[in-house]
Amino acid sequence: MVVAPLTSQIRRLRGEVEIGKPRWLPKLSAVNIQGLASFDRHFLVRKMGTLDCTRMESVKGALRELLDL
Repeated sequence: MVVAPLTSQIRRLRGEVEIGKPRWLPKLSAVNIQGLASFDRHFLVRKMGTLDCTRMESVKGALRELLDL
């Protein structure tokens, strides 16, 4: 599985997608698209939450832009 880390240190850089403060996070956060990594799904313990469709489309758009797709 490929994951993109979340950060609360929002710098408004290319590759960051601000997601506000989802109810399952304690602070305003952003998805760091530049930090993509592979992750073994067997290490997942529980699902903390999901992004709404609008925010997920923003993440997808940033991925397409970053990867020049």
